[in-house]
Amino acid sequence: MAASGPTAPSATPRLRVSAKAVLGFAAYLLLTPLVLFLAGGEAAWLAAWVYFVLAIVAVIGSRLIALKVSPEMLVERSRFGEAQGVPTWDRLLGSIVALAGPLATLVVAGLDHRFRWPPHFTVTTQVAGGVVLALAYTLSTWAFLSNRFFSAVVRIQAERGHQVVRSGPYAIVRHPAYAGGILAMLVTPLMLDAAWSIVPAACVVAAMVARTALEDRMLQDRLQGYREYCTSVRFRLIPGVW
Repeated sequence: MAASGPTAPSATPRLRVSAKAVLGFAAYLLLTPLVLFLAGGEAAWLAAWVYFVLAIVAVIGSRLIALKVSPEMLVERSRFGEAQGVPTWDRLLGSIVALAGPLATLVVAGLDHRFRWPPHFTVTTQVAGGVVLALAYTLSTWAFLSNRFFSAVVRIQAERGHQVVRSGPYAIVRHPAYAGGILAMLVTPLMLDAAWSIVPAACVVAAMVARTALEDRMLQDRLQGYREYCTSVRFRLIPGVW
């Protein structure tokens, strides 16, 4: 979730993440290599392994740091399925952005690799894609760690004293995590040498853009101080452009 209403919380609550949430998170992480290598038809796919390692380092690393600096945020994220006040549109777009879209992208990338569908990218392009992917993950991780209201769903966290976040990358654009996610989706086909996976990746990007627009509108209507924040940070995703 991008930014975040009146300040408050007193004591930090104890970290209580259910075993079900932990197992679900682990299964989600293992889906990436499983889908890639099953669709790709081989385990000796170097680009896929690099992709998986980058994703694991970003996800696990950010959660370990969050465990120290903002454990209550991890609790909030683990309860996304039972969260109250989540708009219907976010249940739909959220599932596309977080699960269905990325998995479809990896399936097509794997099939592209298995059947060697043209066109193909040079090794230089793949390496450049990997570097940009690492930068995209870094941006999303920075946003994740800068915002203790970073939820898996779009909602006003009144019980946690939800307030606007203006620090870190949120001082540059209003939705930096989405910006990182969009960049990651766009360079994934380049890194994996899977041009046809740009089709599902573009669908994920479209869903992300739609989600930021709807989320931004909701925050302006319901989150105290967000309209003022929009006047100082004018751009949603691309500094100086959009």
